[in-house]
Amino acid sequence: MMGSTHPTRRRVAAMTCAVALALPLTACDALTPGSAAVVPGPRSVPSSTAVPDEDITLRLEFADAPLMVDALIAAFEKDHPTISVQPHYKTFPDYVQNLKLTMTSDTAPDIAQYAVGMNDLAADGQILDLAPYREAYGWDDAIPPVSLDQLTAGRRSEATGGRALFGVPAGLSMTGIYYNKKLAERAGIGSAPRTLAEFEDQLAAAKEAGLTPLGVGALDSGGIHLWAALLNQTMPTDDYWDWVNGAKGATIETPAGITAGELVVEWGRRGYYNESANGTAQIDSTARFTQGDSVFLINGNWAAGQLAAVMGDNVGFFPMPGVQASSPTVASGFSVSYAVSSRTEHPEAAGVFLDFLTSPEAGQIISDHGFLPPNPEAVAKPEGVLADIAKGHRRAVADDGITTFPDFAAPAMLDRLRSGVQKLIADRVKPADYLDSLQDQWEEHHAR
Repeated sequence: MMGSTHPTRRRVAAMTCAVALALPLTACDALTPGSAAVVPGPRSVPSSTAVPDEDITLRLEFADAPLMVDALIAAFEKDHPTISVQPHYKTFPDYVQNLKLTMTSDTAPDIAQYAVGMNDLAADGQILDLAPYREAYGWDDAIPPVSLDQLTAGRRSEATGGRALFGVPAGLSMTGIYYNKKLAERAGIGSAPRTLAEFEDQLAAAKEAGLTPLGVGALDSGGIHLWAALLNQTMPTDDYWDWVNGAKGATIETPAGITAGELVVEWGRRGYYNESANGTAQIDSTARFTQGDSVFLINGNWAAGQLAAVMGDNVGFFPMPGVQASSPTVASGFSVSYAVSSRTEHPEAAGVFLDFLTSPEAGQIISDHGFLPPNPEAVAKPEGVLADIAKGHRRAVADDGITTFPDFAAPAMLDRLRSGVQKLIADRVKPADYLDSLQDQWEEHHAR
């Protein structure tokens, strides 16, 4: 394989072991109460959109944007007084790590945030196919196709004959670069870069001005966003999608992957990152950015509300630029989306909540918290950094350049990504070896 420094037969051995382990794991699952074996195959919600008359409580488990979720729930309950929603927040790593156990238990929540691993749960019938609601509620008119396409799990709907749907977005996302306008001016930086080379020149200018060029919170996901943002500019999106979706023969061990890793290493050698980037959480890197600790910050639009509240007009945003000025705008993004458990006793009430997320009222709440509403035409025109993000997102959508996050390539990929990028930042691993570790994880999962 291109860029690999290890023998191919090691991969074959890993694949053989994965297949050998599959039968015992399946047998154990069959003996576990509330396991995947209890609910075989995809199941669909009813087509009814009637609001239930009785008092109902829905349990919601999630990992992103707790302030936004609280605001959405308050507005929903005001409009639907017979339906209560009880939120349960988990940190993202804990949420992903325990997702299968959570959704296959007898105490599964009614609604859960869509995350890596949901595709497998959809195939096992652990979450409901929402395609009947997609037609009944008219979600195709309220939600961009690109956002729904990310939630089909690659399956057809037995209920409608069209594409399946296993989640509904409550805010779209994308990653990119924030910049402190006053610090940028001090470093002689007058405008957003048009190319990746121009951005590197700006990082160098910030360093020469005695400033920290780039804030990175690599303790959790900030480093992954940095590497993925660079990979988006070097790797063809079709090849990337093949890898994330598990297409036969796909690989991340490419010259483009090597280049992205080399940039992460080189920027670290040049001192472009904040001190102790590997020991800084993404939320802390954001807080320090508001205090003027760096000229630029790698993060997603979910931080925009906080940054706008603290920094006002002093903060701007741009997507990571491409190799050429004419390159398409490509950025990692997904949606804060929600799926419905097959174990819920209240699928109609869950459908009412999901449909509320597509309303203008919910859209404004979503926009106010820094996310992009599924229907941007239904909310007030954003201003400041929120307008910058909306503009960048429109460009990426127009260029078909919204790619999902790399941890979606396999349920256990998150830890490999996080620790691997930390080693790249610290110059403790070669890019080829980092990619090899990712491909090993990919093949272990997809060989099953």
